[in-house]
Amino acid sequence: MDKIKPTDWKIQVRIFEKFACIFKRQKGDHLIYHHPNARRAVVIPKYDEIPVTVIQNNMKTVGMSREKYFELLQGA
Repeated sequence: MDKIKPTDWKIQVRIFEKFACIFKRQKGDHLIYHHPNARRAVVIPKYDEIPVTVIQNNMKTVGMSREKYFELLQGA
């Protein structure tokens, strides 16, 4: 299986928006998204390279599988 690699924030926005996350607000350089099934907000920092740990935490928050992540990454 592929390893999750750091990507820039624009790719993360496309992936999580395709997974039904809705942009709510921005605080500084952090974009705040909501997902219907998530208990807390998904935060995507506007970094050129978002660390893998942040990506994995956001995936866990919305219940996204690795398979789904890579599927959405292909189309991003």
